[in-house]
Amino acid sequence: MRPPARGTARLLYGAGLAAALTLPAAVAPAHAAPHPRTPAVVPAADGAKGQELPGMPTVLDSRQGEVSCTPASKATAEKQDWSRQRLDLDRLHRHTTGRGTTVALISTGVDPGAAGLGGRVTASGDAADDCVGLGTFLAGIVAGDGGGSPRLAGAAPAAKILGLRGTDRTGVPQPGLVTAAVRAATKAEADVIAVAVALPRRDAALTRAVADARKAGAVVLAAATPETPARGSSDEIPARTYWPAGEPGVLSVADMLPAGSRPDRALPTGDVDLAAPGAGVVSGGPRGKGHYLGGGVAVATAYAAGAAAAVRAAHPDASGEEAARRLTTTAYPADIPQLDAYAAVTTVRAGSGAPAAGPAPAAEPVAVRDTSGTDRATGRAVLFVLLGSAGVFSLLWAGFALSRARSRGWRPAGAGTAGKP
Repeated sequence: MRPPARGTARLLYGAGLAAALTLPAAVAPAHAAPHPRTPAVVPAADGAKGQELPGMPTVLDSRQGEVSCTPASKATAEKQDWSRQRLDLDRLHRHTTGRGTTVALISTGVDPGAAGLGGRVTASGDAADDCVGLGTFLAGIVAGDGGGSPRLAGAAPAAKILGLRGTDRTGVPQPGLVTAAVRAATKAEADVIAVAVALPRRDAALTRAVADARKAGAVVLAAATPETPARGSSDEIPARTYWPAGEPGVLSVADMLPAGSRPDRALPTGDVDLAAPGAGVVSGGPRGKGHYLGGGVAVATAYAAGAAAAVRAAHPDASGEEAARRLTTTAYPADIPQLDAYAAVTTVRAGSGAPAAGPAPAAEPVAVRDTSGTDRATGRAVLFVLLGSAGVFSLLWAGFALSRARSRGWRPAGAGTAGKP
């Protein structure tokens, strides 16, 4: 009867070996499955509480008659905000600082003597009187050098700013002023034209001005919507197209939160080309050397404009359309593509040569992948392997013990050895 016992043992060993070889393969799909390419989610650099800085308004209250301009901030930022980390500006500046480019910024005006802008601002007349402060704040996001805090520099800290007024003194957009500003920017041969306001109705004169600007080779960007209303609910406002963001060839820009989503009360609109940081962003103002916190669609537009200046400086032979295409094709994929300034500058496009300057480029945008789903699957697979392995070894040990017991004729171990010398 021993041969059948040996056959049983061999069968048990064979089954155990097969199981041991098969179980690790069950783990492979969890590791081999490709990670989804998701945008990085970067928390605010200053923690949950945030930095104690005054807010930068987008419009002043004129109901009281006499308008009081935004006062100087007495506070200074101590840390880099999340937006600059999200756009990887420290690394971007090793490739380009936007030197040699001019960004026309159409907002509430820009103070030519503002701190952190290093005398690189050209503004005259009403455009040099920034009562609201928003235009100067945006200029710092586009081209500020950070003053004594280089990590608070803008996207293109060596670019020049052409400050233009597209609003009245309180910050309310005016179609005629926006049109005149676009034409002035085109005449000045600005490389990038950023319209940080949005108009509810299309204007024929503005349409022609934008078309002429694009024909002249400028990258034209515009706020996708007006700023979120301070009162009431945006849910009651139907989705619509705003201008000049809706014009052909204009890059429409929306604001996003650190998690990559749009603010809950953001105004609805149609197609948006890019989303950029637009909450809790640090920059300076027209008075004093202090900092403010700002947000909204205008802030996101300023970041996109700074990235466009960086692209044009790094790729001077690229046309305006090619530069704009770089911003959109290298963006993080999402419901609204999310601006990746570093990738827009460094990615080598098919059929192109090496970048104009800097070390070897990254072929893909750097992304922090969300592996939580894969990690959970891996954890379950590992647990399955451990339990399965324990069962296999138990099975092998049982087979070994059964074989030894049969070979002794079922006598206890050591039995029959007494009396032997």
